[in-house]
Amino acid sequence: MIATAKLAKETTATWSDERLVQECLRGKQEAWSALIEKYKKLIYSIPVKWELPREDANDIFQSVCVDLYSELSRLREPRALPKWLIQTAVHKCARWRQQQSRISDQEISEDLALTNVTAGTLVEEAEREQMLRDALAAVAGRCAEIIRMLFFEVPALPYEQIARKLGLATGSIGFIRGRCLDRLKKQLLSRGWK
Repeated sequence: MIATAKLAKETTATWSDERLVQECLRGKQEAWSALIEKYKKLIYSIPVKWELPREDANDIFQSVCVDLYSELSRLREPRALPKWLIQTAVHKCARWRQQQSRISDQEISEDLALTNVTAGTLVEEAEREQMLRDALAAVAGRCAEIIRMLFFEVPALPYEQIARKLGLATGSIGFIRGRCLDRLKKQLLSRGWK
């Protein structure tokens, strides 16, 4: 009875990649929704970095999701999912760019060589961004809200506005921010952040 209540309270947002993959392979729709929700920013970040038009970025996102659906059962290691998503998106972007340009074979070869260098850099960047998103999700709650408002809002919200939104004293925001950044740092280090 207690285990059932605990499971009912657990949300798919807290599931590990291993569990999400297992549940997706079992045909659980909520697991698919959670998996796409977790990685949509990662997938979209690749065509954005390639500076693709919005409609083409949407097409690449859809195509990566279709590939994920059809290839998920072949994924040997669920922990490799973010890297697989990044590489799939990079390859689709490279193919898109090649189809869009009418250039000579030599230029295509040079472009593909550059793409391989760029792809490696993009993969590293996207992996770090996803690691940051995962660490921030693990921090959760008020700390995650404060970090988002201070570092992810453009422009960053002033302490007074953050305090008002969270129902806190303005003077406490700096102290709480420090504790929250420490929590985020611990989460990042536990994930291998360098």
